[in-house]
Amino acid sequence: MAAAATASYAEPDASAIPWPTKPVRIIVPVAPGGSADKLTRTLADRLGTLWGQSVVVENVPGASGTIGAAKAAKAAPDGHTLLQQGEGMTLNGLLFAKLPYDSQKSFAPIIKAVVNPQVLVVNPSTGLHTLDQYIAQARAKPQSISVALPGNGGIAHVAHEILSQRTGARVNYIPYSGGGPATLDVLGGHADATLITLAAVTEYVRAGKLRALAVTTPYRSEALPDVPTVAEAGVPGFAVESWQGYFAPAGTPRQVIEKINSDMRAVLQAPDVRAQLEKLGFKVAGGTSRDLAQSLRAERPFYAKTINAAGLMQQ
Repeated sequence: MAAAATASYAEPDASAIPWPTKPVRIIVPVAPGGSADKLTRTLADRLGTLWGQSVVVENVPGASGTIGAAKAAKAAPDGHTLLQQGEGMTLNGLLFAKLPYDSQKSFAPIIKAVVNPQVLVVNPSTGLHTLDQYIAQARAKPQSISVALPGNGGIAHVAHEILSQRTGARVNYIPYSGGGPATLDVLGGHADATLITLAAVTEYVRAGKLRALAVTTPYRSEALPDVPTVAEAGVPGFAVESWQGYFAPAGTPRQVIEKINSDMRAVLQAPDVRAQLEKLGFKVAGGTSRDLAQSLRAERPFYAKTINAAGLMQQ
């Protein structure tokens, strides 16, 4: 009897779960054209084929990603609405006193899809060629460099604040609704620089339309191997590693979470997809849903220190 009872409570094989039963929507909480959008659209086609259902990418930009996250949090917890999000899940919980969702309870982590450098790029017309020159100007003439931010309070903002706290550099931040619009204004000379996910600007750097000064990770990117790290370029110990992943509304069945995780890992590891992402500057991550949950817990105190020191929290 005991053995039978135990068997009745065993978790079913995730591959046998009758999911999806309708199109899957992935909410990307930034404007089209940025790295998050490129990543999700790269995965969506392959996932649609694997799942036998359409995978629709819906861009819902605004308020540092909180509008899109709020929409995802209110969706039915059945796995048919997912949220693309990165460290913004942690940052927004620290930046905003009030959110239309609970950043630690409203979502179920699925997978950390990729890690990626943030890269500081400038319009070549600025005449800035190195990070030393950038910092020197930002210290000698505070606010003289305009920095287009792909979201107020996002990872780029926080990473630049870490740089400012370490070096005394002071710039003029201009927030945008996402990486795409921010990049376009730097390309057009309407802003001097942006600190942004490398995958969003790799092709512009290779074409000479933007000049990369440094990447934020403790290692160089294979996509742009000649670009030094911030630590190599004169700020020892500096390291900020951004990431992007996927979440479901809280309450989504564990078996569905594990199926999505397994299928996303398979797509990320497909040789052609992996090569495409690495060429853009992403580094494929993967791992379990529990790995992502642990990562979220670990990064919170690191970012809280910078946000508190910079006074970035908004009421």
